[in-house]
Amino acid sequence: MSRSTRAAGRRAAPRAGRSRARSHRARTASKAIGLTLVSALVPGSGLLMGGRKKLGAFVLTISIGLLLVGAYVGLTHRDSVLALAVSPRQLLIATGAVVILGVCWIWVVVASHKLIRPVTMTYTGRLAGSMFVGLLCFAIAVPTTVAAQTVMAQRDLIGSVFQSEGNSKSATRPNVTNTKDPWEKVPRLNLLLLGADDGAGRTGVRTDTVIVASIDTKTGNTSLISLSRNWMRMPFPANSPLHKVYPDGYWDPSKGNVEQPEYYLDSMYDNVPKAHPGILGQTDNEGADVVKLAASAALGLDISYYMQVNLAGFRQIIDALGGINVNVNYRVPIGGDYGTGPGTNGHHLPSGYIEPGPNKHLDGYHALWFARGRYGLSDPSRQERQRCTIHALVNSASPQALVTSYQEIAKAGKQLLRTDIPQEILPAFISLALKVKSAKVTNIDLNKDKNFPTGKNPDYAAMQQIIQKSLNPVAGTPTAKPTRKPTTGTTKKPTPPKTTATPGTAQNLSDACAYNPNETGTGN
Repeated sequence: MSRSTRAAGRRAAPRAGRSRARSHRARTASKAIGLTLVSALVPGSGLLMGGRKKLGAFVLTISIGLLLVGAYVGLTHRDSVLALAVSPRQLLIATGAVVILGVCWIWVVVASHKLIRPVTMTYTGRLAGSMFVGLLCFAIAVPTTVAAQTVMAQRDLIGSVFQSEGNSKSATRPNVTNTKDPWEKVPRLNLLLLGADDGAGRTGVRTDTVIVASIDTKTGNTSLISLSRNWMRMPFPANSPLHKVYPDGYWDPSKGNVEQPEYYLDSMYDNVPKAHPGILGQTDNEGADVVKLAASAALGLDISYYMQVNLAGFRQIIDALGGINVNVNYRVPIGGDYGTGPGTNGHHLPSGYIEPGPNKHLDGYHALWFARGRYGLSDPSRQERQRCTIHALVNSASPQALVTSYQEIAKAGKQLLRTDIPQEILPAFISLALKVKSAKVTNIDLNKDKNFPTGKNPDYAAMQQIIQKSLNPVAGTPTAKPTRKPTTGTTKKPTPPKTTATPGTAQNLSDACAYNPNETGTGN
C-alpha cells in the first residue's frame, strides 16, 4: 500500500466518526418534528436520540423520579401536601420550583430539537421545525405560568385571611399546644359562621346570618344550628366582662318587655363594640368575639373559632365556582324592605322573585338572594335556605372547579373571609374539612313555636337541652352543660323524617333541602 493511500485512509477515519454522530439525526424535517414531540412528552429521550447519552439518561431519570415521587407523596402523604398548601413560606418555594422546572423543560425541548433535526434542511422545513418548537415551548410556558400564579394566589389568600397566633389578637380563641393534632382532646369542634351585611346604603355591619357548625372531629359529621336574627336577651358567660354589663342578657329592661330592634342579635356585632370599646381586651375583631361569646352562652356550646363571610365576596365565590344548584320550593324575593329595624333603607317592595323549581342553577347574584330574601317570608324559612346554600356550596366545590377557577376563587376569598383560625392549625382544619365534605350534615331544629315564638324572650335553656340531645343521642359524657336546669324534655331518641322535621329534632340537610312544592316559606 502506498504512502498516499495510507494517508488518505487516516484522513477518512475522523469523517467516519462524524458520520456516526450524524446518524442520530432525523433524515427529514417531519420526522424531526415527531421526535421533538416525543422529547417533550418524555424529557430526556430527545437527548438520548441525539447522541447525548449521559445527559439524556440524567434528565430522563430525574423526570421519571419526579413523577414517581409526586405520585407517592400525593397518595401516601396527603397531610404533607396539605401542610405545603397552607404554608406561605413553602408556597413561595413551590412557586420557584415550578418556574425552574418549566424553564428546564423548555431548554430540554429546544436542545433535543437541535440534536435531532437534519444538518441540511430546506427553508420551509427549518421554518416548520422552529414554529413547532415555539408552539411546544408556549404549551409548556402557559401551564407553568398558570401554576405559578395559582400557587402565589394561594399564598396571598393564606397570608391575607389567616394570621399566625403571634401576629393576631383574639379575646376568645383557645390556646393550641398541639398544632399537628389540635383535636386530640376535642371530640366536637364548634365554629361560628357569620354572614355580614355591609352593603351600599347601610350604616354599620349587621350579622343577618348566624350559624353554629358543630363538627365531630373523628367522623366529620356536622350539625348546623341557626340563630334567629331577632333574638333578644342574648346572654354572656358569667366570667365575661360583658356579663357584668348585661347580667340579664342583651336588652334594655327600662323599655319593658317589648321588641327592641337595637338589641336584636343581628345588632350586637356593631352596637356592643361601639358602646363598650375595648371591654374584651385586645382583639382584631371585637364584634365577632362579642357574638361568639353570646352564642356560646345561649346554646351551651364552647365555640372555638369564627368565620365571617362578607356577602359581596360570597356572590363572587359562587360565580367563580360556576354557580350552585338548589331546590326552590316557593317564590323567594329579590330585595324588599319592611322599613323597620336597624340598617333599614325604608319600606319598598321586592324588585323581583326567584321562581320555584327543582334543582335550579343559580349564579352568585341569585344564590345570594336565595339565602337572604325574607320579604313576606318567615325567619325559619330564611335560616333553612341559608343552610341549604351552604350545603350546595360544599357540594359544588369539586376538584375540577377548584383547579379551573382557583385564582378567581382566591381573589374572592380575600374579600369573602375573615377569621381567627390561626395559620398553625390550617393543615388540621383542611383534613377535617375533607371529612365534613363526605360525612353527614344535619340541621338541629330548636322548636321556634315553643322556644322563641317571638324574639322578645327566647327560652335558651330549652334550646340547650335540644342541642345536647341531638349531639349526644347515646348516653355519654356531654360536650357542654346547660346554663340552667331544663324545664321540659322527652326521653326518646329523635328520629329524623325524610322531608319535614319534627320540632326539636335533627334533620339530614339532604332531606331538608329536597324539593317540596307544598312549602310556602311563611311558616303556615
